[in-house]
Amino acid sequence: MSLNYLATRFQCTWPWTTLVMLCDGRIVCGCADPYAKRVLGDTRTGTLASIWNGATISTLRQNLNTGGSAFCGDCPLKLPLGADQAPAARSLDAGMLPSRLYIECTAACNISCFEACCAPETGITRTRQAGMLNVDLFKRVVDEAGPSLVRIDFFNYGEAFLHKRAVEMCEYIKTRFPHIYLYTSTNGLAFNDATAGTLVHSGIDEVTFSIDGATEASYATYRQRGKLSLALQNLRVMVEEKHRAGRDVPFLNWRYILFTWNDSDEEMALARTIAADLGVDRLCWEITDHPEQGFSRRFLAGTPEIASIRHETWDDNNLGNAIPGATPRARIDVLTPLSPVPALPILARRRGRVSVRTRVHNLSTRPFPAQASYGRRLVRLGAQLHEATGRLLERDYARAWLPATLQAGAAADVAIELDAPPAGGRYLLKFDLVSEGIDWFEKCGSPTTTKALWVY
Repeated sequence: MSLNYLATRFQCTWPWTTLVMLCDGRIVCGCADPYAKRVLGDTRTGTLASIWNGATISTLRQNLNTGGSAFCGDCPLKLPLGADQAPAARSLDAGMLPSRLYIECTAACNISCFEACCAPETGITRTRQAGMLNVDLFKRVVDEAGPSLVRIDFFNYGEAFLHKRAVEMCEYIKTRFPHIYLYTSTNGLAFNDATAGTLVHSGIDEVTFSIDGATEASYATYRQRGKLSLALQNLRVMVEEKHRAGRDVPFLNWRYILFTWNDSDEEMALARTIAADLGVDRLCWEITDHPEQGFSRRFLAGTPEIASIRHETWDDNNLGNAIPGATPRARIDVLTPLSPVPALPILARRRGRVSVRTRVHNLSTRPFPAQASYGRRLVRLGAQLHEATGRLLERDYARAWLPATLQAGAAADVAIELDAPPAGGRYLLKFDLVSEGIDWFEKCGSPTTTKALWVY
């Protein structure tokens, strides 16, 4: 980090989209503020709307539009600007309320992660004015912001489920505002069989278990005072209850931070085996640069090793999976036009409508769901419109439903209806599958199919 960080030009999008509520009710800017240095306001004495539209954050937005703000201090979320790069000029009107909210139930934790800024011995709990989030305050803030929110991240620092009413809070969010995408991250150690099962039925959309190792010894090197067998047992309970109840949510992730002591082929292979046996939805590796004496040197940027697992890493995409065969992969054969010459283009009249016949093959070991709760994670065929040069014109050009859930190794014929562009000329259509609300398959390495479109 530069010692002259106040002089460095940077930009940031957080003050236009997201707020973070600490367990004492104060609001901070960004999820990388463990000791509450950047406070925007306090919901105990004002509304969330008054903070979102208040003087502190309004000034922050103005300053960021000019290339930086002293308010941000040493925040690691800042996006540096190049010497000749102008900051994005965003509207100072960010709407009445944010679209995303982090909720911290407590800053306390039941383990001590090795040299982590939020470990109990750092004194993080002493920077909070309350040990646990007041439930009435929580409800008031959620009721105010809920209609505008797209997503709630039900965690920040500490272990959220140490709060005795944390599961009840999740139920409250999804009962009052089912449209909100509710996500949480946990070390998995604060549950018992009952609370783990209840969380599955709360309506929560996604739960990530942070489990950094496949053996007790390597796991406990970072998650000090943690117990691998307990975390895996609670994860197993959630998987089994989800399957028993026939639910497709919550989506269950196992996130595994790679360190020098847990990044061997043998231990990573063991994690893959355990994850497959548990039946979790996804196993991902997380690449970190701390602590200095602990982060993996094997998987550094630019190495063949990181290239070999790139699509399995947490930050690469939202679909890649370290469980063998579980990363979504498809082949799309375009069967239009009806001709033995595959290179012939698709022909269409300007503003006309054309039906393109395809055959979609599932090349992975997991099914592609044709339906899903809240319309998320169902898989559809998509067509993207490009210029003949390859420049993207419209990513969401057309969609087509799968006729039914496409099982592993199976294929299905899918017709997709297209409205031809109003201007004649030569275009390209790129066909890919999309997990709705999550990501395109291409992002995790699945091949796409491109076909020429001639409009006359």
